[in-house]
Amino acid sequence: MTGTRDVPETTEATMTTTPTSTGTTARTPREHRLRVPGAELHYEVRGSGPLLLTVAQPMTSGPFAAVADLLAAHRTVVTYDPRGVGRSTVDDPARDVTPEDEADDLAAVVDAVGGGPADVLGSSGGGVAALALAVRHPGHVRTVVAHEPPLCELLEDAPHLRDAVDAVQATYRAAGAGAAWGAFVSLVVHEGPVGPDGVPPAAWPPHGAGQDGAGQDGAGQDGGDPGSTGDPAAAAPPRTAKDDADDELFFLRMLVPFTRWHAPVEALRDGTPHVVPAVGATSGAQIARRATDALADRLGTTSVVLPGGHAGFMEDPEAFATALLTLLASR
Repeated sequence: MTGTRDVPETTEATMTTTPTSTGTTARTPREHRLRVPGAELHYEVRGSGPLLLTVAQPMTSGPFAAVADLLAAHRTVVTYDPRGVGRSTVDDPARDVTPEDEADDLAAVVDAVGGGPADVLGSSGGGVAALALAVRHPGHVRTVVAHEPPLCELLEDAPHLRDAVDAVQATYRAAGAGAAWGAFVSLVVHEGPVGPDGVPPAAWPPHGAGQDGAGQDGAGQDGGDPGSTGDPAAAAPPRTAKDDADDELFFLRMLVPFTRWHAPVEALRDGTPHVVPAVGATSGAQIARRATDALADRLGTTSVVLPGGHAGFMEDPEAFATALLTLLASR
Protein backbone atom coordinates (compact mmCIF):
# COMPACT_ATOMS: atom_id res chain seq x y z
CA MET A 1 0.00 0.00 0.00
CA THR A 2 1.33 3.38 -0.94
CA GLY A 3 0.10 6.93 -0.67
CA THR A 4 1.82 8.12 -3.83
CA ARG A 5 1.12 7.71 -7.51
CA ASP A 6 3.14 7.99 -10.65
CA VAL A 7 2.92 11.45 -12.22
CA PRO A 8 2.75 11.56 -16.03
CA GLU A 9 5.80 12.93 -17.78
CA THR A 10 3.65 15.63 -19.36
CA THR A 11 1.68 17.86 -17.04
CA GLU A 12 -0.63 19.72 -19.42
CA ALA A 13 -3.37 17.08 -19.01
CA THR A 14 -2.69 16.26 -15.40
CA MET A 15 -5.75 18.03 -14.04
CA THR A 16 -8.23 19.18 -16.65
CA THR A 17 -12.00 19.04 -16.54
CA THR A 18 -14.23 19.00 -19.60
CA PRO A 19 -18.04 19.16 -19.47
CA THR A 20 -19.65 16.47 -21.63
CA SER A 21 -23.27 17.50 -21.13
CA THR A 22 -25.15 20.42 -19.66
CA GLY A 23 -28.00 20.04 -17.19
CA THR A 24 -31.08 22.22 -17.41
CA THR A 25 -32.54 21.57 -13.95
CA ALA A 26 -31.18 20.90 -10.50
CA ARG A 27 -31.91 17.20 -10.99
CA THR A 28 -30.14 16.82 -14.33
CA PRO A 29 -26.48 15.96 -13.74
CA ARG A 30 -23.76 17.80 -15.58
CA GLU A 31 -21.19 15.20 -16.63
CA HIS A 32 -17.46 15.88 -16.54
CA ARG A 33 -14.17 14.10 -17.04
CA LEU A 34 -11.08 14.85 -15.01
CA ARG A 35 -7.55 13.74 -15.77
CA VAL A 36 -5.52 12.93 -12.64
CA PRO A 37 -2.18 11.13 -12.25
CA GLY A 38 -2.67 7.54 -13.38
CA ALA A 39 -6.39 7.77 -14.15
CA GLU A 40 -9.25 9.60 -15.80
CA LEU A 41 -12.34 10.18 -13.66
CA HIS A 42 -16.00 10.52 -14.54
CA TYR A 43 -18.01 12.71 -12.18
CA GLU A 44 -21.42 14.37 -12.19
CA VAL A 45 -22.67 17.59 -10.62
CA ARG A 46 -26.26 18.43 -9.63
CA GLY A 47 -27.93 21.39 -7.95
CA SER A 48 -26.44 24.42 -6.23
CA GLY A 49 -25.44 25.46 -2.75
CA PRO A 50 -22.81 24.12 -0.32
CA LEU A 51 -20.68 21.38 -1.82
CA LEU A 52 -21.52 17.75 -0.95
CA LEU A 53 -19.64 14.72 -2.29
CA THR A 54 -21.35 11.32 -2.22
CA VAL A 55 -18.86 8.48 -2.54
CA ALA A 56 -19.07 4.70 -2.52
CA GLN A 57 -16.64 2.01 -3.61
CA PRO A 58 -16.63 -0.03 -5.79
CA MET A 59 -20.13 1.27 -6.59
CA THR A 60 -20.33 3.97 -9.23
CA SER A 61 -22.35 7.18 -9.43
CA GLY A 62 -25.48 5.56 -10.89
CA PRO A 63 -27.03 4.11 -7.72
CA PHE A 64 -26.66 7.51 -6.00
CA ALA A 65 -28.98 9.14 -8.57
CA ALA A 66 -32.20 9.04 -6.54
CA VAL A 67 -30.73 10.40 -3.32
CA ALA A 68 -28.52 12.86 -5.22
CA ASP A 69 -31.60 14.29 -6.96
CA LEU A 70 -33.20 14.93 -3.58
CA LEU A 71 -30.08 16.40 -2.04
CA ALA A 72 -29.57 18.67 -5.06
CA ALA A 73 -32.55 20.75 -4.01
CA HIS A 74 -30.32 22.02 -1.18
CA ARG A 75 -26.73 21.31 -2.17
CA THR A 76 -24.28 21.14 -5.03
CA VAL A 77 -24.02 17.35 -5.15
CA VAL A 78 -21.11 15.53 -6.76
CA THR A 79 -21.19 11.82 -7.56
CA TYR A 80 -18.36 9.97 -9.27
CA ASP A 81 -17.07 6.65 -10.53
CA PRO A 82 -13.97 5.60 -8.55
CA ARG A 83 -10.84 5.23 -10.61
CA GLY A 84 -10.92 2.18 -12.85
CA VAL A 85 -14.61 1.32 -12.51
CA GLY A 86 -17.68 2.42 -14.42
CA ARG A 87 -16.84 5.30 -16.73
CA SER A 88 -13.55 6.05 -14.97
CA THR A 89 -10.35 4.44 -16.21
CA VAL A 90 -6.86 3.67 -14.95
CA ASP A 91 -3.62 3.75 -16.90
CA ASP A 92 -2.28 0.59 -15.25
CA PRO A 93 -4.95 -1.96 -14.28
CA ALA A 94 -2.28 -4.17 -12.69
CA ARG A 95 -1.59 -1.56 -10.01
CA ASP A 96 -3.41 -1.56 -6.67
CA VAL A 97 -6.02 1.14 -6.06
CA THR A 98 -5.64 2.35 -2.48
CA PRO A 99 -7.67 4.63 -0.20
CA GLU A 100 -4.88 7.17 -0.58
CA ASP A 101 -5.29 7.11 -4.37
CA GLU A 102 -9.01 7.75 -4.10
CA ALA A 103 -8.46 10.45 -1.47
CA ASP A 104 -6.19 12.33 -3.88
CA ASP A 105 -8.76 11.85 -6.66
CA LEU A 106 -11.53 13.29 -4.49
CA ALA A 107 -9.38 16.29 -3.58
CA ALA A 108 -8.83 16.88 -7.30
CA VAL A 109 -12.58 16.71 -7.91
CA VAL A 110 -13.20 19.29 -5.16
CA ASP A 111 -10.64 21.58 -6.78
CA ALA A 112 -12.21 21.10 -10.22
CA VAL A 113 -15.76 21.78 -9.05
CA GLY A 114 -14.85 24.61 -6.68
CA GLY A 115 -16.78 25.72 -3.65
CA GLY A 116 -14.84 23.68 -1.10
CA PRO A 117 -14.34 22.67 1.56
CA ALA A 118 -16.90 19.94 0.97
CA ASP A 119 -19.08 17.84 3.16
CA VAL A 120 -18.58 14.19 2.23
CA LEU A 121 -20.89 11.21 2.52
CA GLY A 122 -18.66 8.17 2.17
CA SER A 123 -20.48 4.84 2.16
CA SER A 124 -18.87 1.41 2.51
CA GLY A 125 -15.47 1.51 0.75
CA GLY A 126 -16.25 5.13 -0.06
CA GLY A 127 -16.24 5.76 3.67
CA VAL A 128 -12.66 4.51 3.82
CA ALA A 129 -11.72 6.84 0.95
CA ALA A 130 -13.49 9.76 2.66
CA LEU A 131 -11.56 9.18 5.89
CA ALA A 132 -8.31 9.06 3.93
CA LEU A 133 -9.34 12.34 2.28
CA ALA A 134 -9.86 13.94 5.68
CA VAL A 135 -6.34 12.94 6.72
CA ARG A 136 -4.48 13.70 3.48
CA HIS A 137 -6.38 16.83 2.42
CA PRO A 138 -8.01 18.32 5.53
CA GLY A 139 -8.44 21.72 3.89
CA HIS A 140 -10.76 20.17 1.29
CA VAL A 141 -13.20 18.73 3.83
CA ARG A 142 -15.62 20.21 6.35
CA THR A 143 -17.49 17.14 7.62
CA VAL A 144 -17.10 13.46 6.74
CA VAL A 145 -20.10 11.23 7.32
CA ALA A 146 -18.41 7.82 7.32
CA HIS A 147 -21.32 5.48 6.60
CA GLU A 148 -20.32 1.92 7.48
CA PRO A 149 -16.70 1.89 6.27
CA PRO A 150 -15.37 -1.70 6.49
CA LEU A 151 -12.42 -0.89 8.78
CA CYS A 152 -11.73 -4.53 9.49
CA GLU A 153 -8.41 -3.88 11.19
CA LEU A 154 -10.25 -2.23 14.10
CA LEU A 155 -12.03 -5.47 14.99
CA GLU A 156 -10.86 -8.28 17.25
CA ASP A 157 -11.60 -10.82 14.53
CA ALA A 158 -9.36 -8.97 12.04
CA PRO A 159 -7.11 -12.03 11.42
CA HIS A 160 -10.13 -14.13 10.42
CA LEU A 161 -11.48 -11.28 8.30
CA ARG A 162 -8.20 -11.14 6.41
CA ASP A 163 -8.50 -14.86 5.72
CA ALA A 164 -12.09 -14.40 4.57
CA VAL A 165 -11.10 -11.61 2.16
CA ASP A 166 -8.28 -13.77 0.83
CA ALA A 167 -10.86 -16.52 0.27
CA VAL A 168 -12.99 -14.13 -1.81
CA GLN A 169 -9.96 -13.41 -3.99
CA ALA A 170 -9.22 -17.10 -4.31
CA THR A 171 -12.82 -17.72 -5.35
CA TYR A 172 -12.52 -15.06 -8.05
CA ARG A 173 -9.36 -16.64 -9.43
CA ALA A 174 -10.77 -20.16 -9.34
CA ALA A 175 -14.42 -19.68 -10.29
CA GLY A 176 -14.88 -16.18 -11.71
CA ALA A 177 -16.83 -13.07 -10.86
CA GLY A 178 -20.26 -14.56 -10.16
CA ALA A 179 -18.96 -16.91 -7.49
CA ALA A 180 -16.71 -14.19 -6.08
CA TRP A 181 -19.59 -11.73 -5.74
CA GLY A 182 -21.50 -14.44 -3.91
CA ALA A 183 -18.61 -14.95 -1.50
CA PHE A 184 -18.20 -11.20 -1.05
CA VAL A 185 -21.88 -10.59 -0.34
CA SER A 186 -21.87 -13.50 2.12
CA LEU A 187 -19.08 -11.74 3.99
CA VAL A 188 -20.80 -8.33 3.88
CA VAL A 189 -24.14 -9.57 5.24
CA HIS A 190 -22.64 -11.87 7.90
CA GLU A 191 -23.61 -10.84 11.41
CA GLY A 192 -21.31 -11.24 14.37
CA PRO A 193 -17.60 -12.03 14.64
CA VAL A 194 -15.97 -14.12 11.91
CA GLY A 195 -14.31 -17.30 13.10
CA PRO A 196 -11.55 -19.48 11.66
CA ASP A 197 -14.03 -21.28 9.41
CA GLY A 198 -15.10 -18.08 7.66
CA VAL A 199 -18.75 -17.28 6.95
CA PRO A 200 -21.62 -19.41 5.64
CA PRO A 201 -22.79 -18.69 2.09
CA ALA A 202 -25.69 -16.30 1.59
CA ALA A 203 -28.26 -16.89 -1.14
CA TRP A 204 -26.58 -15.92 -4.41
CA PRO A 205 -27.20 -14.93 -7.15
CA PRO A 206 -30.26 -12.89 -6.24
CA HIS A 207 -33.51 -13.50 -8.08
CA GLY A 208 -33.33 -11.72 -11.44
CA ALA A 209 -29.55 -11.97 -11.80
CA GLY A 210 -27.88 -13.26 -14.91
CA GLN A 211 -25.88 -16.47 -15.07
CA ASP A 212 -22.72 -14.59 -14.08
CA GLY A 213 -24.37 -13.70 -10.76
CA ALA A 214 -23.78 -10.01 -11.20
CA GLY A 215 -27.36 -8.85 -10.66
CA GLN A 216 -29.55 -6.66 -12.82
CA ASP A 217 -27.51 -3.49 -12.35
CA GLY A 218 -24.25 -5.08 -13.44
CA ALA A 219 -21.43 -6.39 -11.30
CA GLY A 220 -21.39 -4.92 -7.79
CA GLN A 221 -20.15 -1.51 -8.96
CA ASP A 222 -23.66 -0.57 -10.11
CA GLY A 223 -25.72 -1.73 -7.23
CA GLY A 224 -24.29 -5.01 -6.02
CA ASP A 225 -24.25 -3.88 -2.40
CA PRO A 226 -26.62 -5.84 -0.17
CA GLY A 227 -30.04 -4.29 -0.08
CA SER A 228 -30.02 -3.43 -3.77
CA THR A 229 -32.10 -6.07 -5.53
CA GLY A 230 -34.00 -3.76 -7.85
CA ASP A 231 -36.83 -5.16 -9.95
CA PRO A 232 -36.56 -8.95 -9.78
CA ALA A 233 -38.42 -9.23 -13.07
CA ALA A 234 -35.86 -7.18 -14.96
CA ALA A 235 -33.43 -9.03 -17.20
CA ALA A 236 -29.72 -8.70 -16.53
CA PRO A 237 -27.95 -6.54 -19.14
CA PRO A 238 -25.33 -8.22 -21.31
CA ARG A 239 -21.87 -8.36 -19.82
CA THR A 240 -19.15 -6.27 -21.42
CA ALA A 241 -15.37 -6.39 -21.41
CA LYS A 242 -15.43 -3.31 -19.16
CA ASP A 243 -17.63 -5.18 -16.65
CA ASP A 244 -15.06 -7.97 -16.57
CA ALA A 245 -12.21 -5.49 -16.14
CA ASP A 246 -14.07 -3.71 -13.34
CA ASP A 247 -14.60 -6.98 -11.50
CA GLU A 248 -10.93 -7.90 -11.80
CA LEU A 249 -9.84 -4.50 -10.56
CA PHE A 250 -12.15 -4.70 -7.57
CA PHE A 251 -11.33 -8.23 -6.47
CA LEU A 252 -7.60 -8.17 -7.16
CA ARG A 253 -6.62 -4.49 -6.78
CA MET A 254 -9.11 -2.78 -4.45
CA LEU A 255 -10.55 -5.25 -1.97
CA VAL A 256 -7.43 -5.90 0.09
CA PRO A 257 -6.14 -2.29 0.28
CA PHE A 258 -9.53 -1.04 1.48
CA THR A 259 -10.38 -3.77 3.99
CA ARG A 260 -6.85 -3.71 5.47
CA TRP A 261 -6.51 0.05 5.72
CA HIS A 262 -5.29 1.08 9.14
CA ALA A 263 -7.37 4.09 10.12
CA PRO A 264 -5.14 6.80 11.68
CA VAL A 265 -7.44 7.29 14.65
CA GLU A 266 -5.46 10.07 16.33
CA ALA A 267 -5.34 12.13 13.13
CA LEU A 268 -9.07 11.61 12.58
CA ARG A 269 -9.88 12.52 16.18
CA ASP A 270 -7.66 15.58 16.34
CA GLY A 271 -7.87 16.83 12.76
CA THR A 272 -9.81 19.79 11.41
CA PRO A 273 -12.53 17.91 9.46
CA HIS A 274 -15.34 16.70 11.66
CA VAL A 275 -15.70 12.91 11.36
CA VAL A 276 -19.17 11.47 12.00
CA PRO A 277 -19.34 7.65 12.08
CA ALA A 278 -22.76 6.55 10.82
CA VAL A 279 -24.50 3.18 10.67
CA GLY A 280 -27.68 1.80 9.17
CA ALA A 281 -30.67 1.26 11.43
CA THR A 282 -31.15 -2.27 10.07
CA SER A 283 -27.50 -3.32 9.71
CA GLY A 284 -27.55 -5.50 12.82
CA ALA A 285 -24.12 -6.84 13.67
CA GLN A 286 -22.73 -6.89 10.15
CA ILE A 287 -19.01 -6.37 9.74
CA ALA A 288 -19.18 -2.79 8.47
CA ARG A 289 -21.58 -1.85 11.29
CA ARG A 290 -19.26 -3.36 13.90
CA ALA A 291 -16.23 -1.66 12.36
CA THR A 292 -17.97 1.73 12.35
CA ASP A 293 -18.96 1.37 15.98
CA ALA A 294 -15.34 0.48 16.77
CA LEU A 295 -14.19 3.64 14.99
CA ALA A 296 -16.71 5.73 16.91
CA ASP A 297 -15.50 4.26 20.19
CA ARG A 298 -11.90 5.15 19.38
CA LEU A 299 -12.93 8.65 18.40
CA GLY A 300 -14.69 9.06 21.74
CA THR A 301 -18.18 9.29 20.28
CA THR A 302 -21.10 7.09 19.25
CA SER A 303 -22.33 6.19 15.78
CA VAL A 304 -25.17 8.22 14.28
CA VAL A 305 -27.99 5.98 13.03
CA LEU A 306 -29.29 6.63 9.51
CA PRO A 307 -32.30 5.03 7.80
CA GLY A 308 -31.99 1.62 6.17
CA GLY A 309 -29.07 -0.74 6.13
CA HIS A 310 -25.68 -0.86 4.46
CA ALA A 311 -27.20 0.61 1.28
CA GLY A 312 -29.78 2.78 3.06
CA PHE A 313 -29.46 5.65 0.57
CA MET A 314 -30.75 3.24 -2.09
CA GLU A 315 -33.41 1.55 0.03
CA ASP A 316 -35.22 4.76 1.05
CA PRO A 317 -33.61 7.75 -0.67
CA GLU A 318 -36.09 10.30 0.70
CA ALA A 319 -35.71 9.28 4.33
CA PHE A 320 -31.94 9.01 3.96
CA ALA A 321 -31.62 12.43 2.29
CA THR A 322 -33.73 14.08 4.98
CA ALA A 323 -31.68 12.49 7.77
CA LEU A 324 -28.37 13.39 6.10
CA LEU A 325 -29.32 17.02 5.57
CA THR A 326 -30.50 17.30 9.16
CA LEU A 327 -27.25 15.76 10.37
CA LEU A 328 -25.08 18.10 8.30
CA ALA A 329 -27.07 21.14 9.39
CA SER A 330 -26.35 20.27 13.02
CA ARG A 331 -22.59 20.30 12.55
